[in-house]
Amino acid sequence: MRLVPTRLAWLSFALILAATVGCKAQGTGTNGAATKEPGSPIKDPVLARRIEVLVRSQFNLPPEYTLTLGTRKPSNFAGYDSLSITLGRGPRTTTTEFLISTDNKSLARLESFDLTKNPAQAIPVDNRPIRGNPAAKVTVINFDDLECPYCARMHQQLFPATLERYGDKVRFVYKDDPLTEIHPWALHAAVNSNCIAEQNGKAYWGYIDYLHAHGQDVTGEDRNLKKSYETLDKIAREQGKIFSLDATQLDACLQKQDETAVRASMKEAEALGIEGTPFLIIDGEHINGALPAEQVWMVIDRALRAAGVEPPPPPVNAPFPAPPLGK
Repeated sequence: MRLVPTRLAWLSFALILAATVGCKAQGTGTNGAATKEPGSPIKDPVLARRIEVLVRSQFNLPPEYTLTLGTRKPSNFAGYDSLSITLGRGPRTTTTEFLISTDNKSLARLESFDLTKNPAQAIPVDNRPIRGNPAAKVTVINFDDLECPYCARMHQQLFPATLERYGDKVRFVYKDDPLTEIHPWALHAAVNSNCIAEQNGKAYWGYIDYLHAHGQDVTGEDRNLKKSYETLDKIAREQGKIFSLDATQLDACLQKQDETAVRASMKEAEALGIEGTPFLIIDGEHINGALPAEQVWMVIDRALRAAGVEPPPPPVNAPFPAPPLGK
């Protein structure tokens, strides 16, 4: 086993550490965790340096990235031990397991994945409002933050252009992932959206559309959080009137501000390793950040073909206008 000296090999690391076009929570921490199993560090400074130089050169590691060797412990491969290596850039780090031969002459990287267990392909969407065809074979799940400007950009690319392109071939489901550390009113907005969803799915989407088109209006020039909450509630009640929701039920839900469901969705996102928004999962394949619509369509097309559905031809490029409040 050996390391392949290509720039493409380095991309497996770079893509993990690279900044994505999206909203990120402060103090994101690590993307990977060093092993906590007992082991011993590399004590030979000559060997440690040899390993560092090899990894930096073979993977074209930029000078500003740090490299830290972890512990060495027995592996499941005869003649090789396991060695964790942590790469870092600023506050972001990722830890990867390597294999080092017991004679200290070879370093390799090998990963195994359980094809029968992919959490991203088993995300529950029961009782969530659906946009598109409920019976579609391909599902686009978006972990969304209603105060995130990048989420707004992604939302306006999905609707109407992406929805219009795929018609009844795809269904869209949003899950809540407000980044409360940096977006003070996002959690309140998510709770309000669920209050509306309890009564009417179309009203829910109307609320989502409006907030992603008028986020700055909610924030306000003075950034007064109390005013933002009042604005969110006012918009929710207006949406309720448009769709003839039960006003008493809606008001009670808005006043209660039960965060249970939203925080459960946030915990689900954390378990999936999601550190920023928007984060799309399309039949298990994920998109991290607000990518151009054409790139999103590539992923949807792959999912459709895998499901035995021929994707439609792409439409002529057109702007993505902000949807109005209402139906």
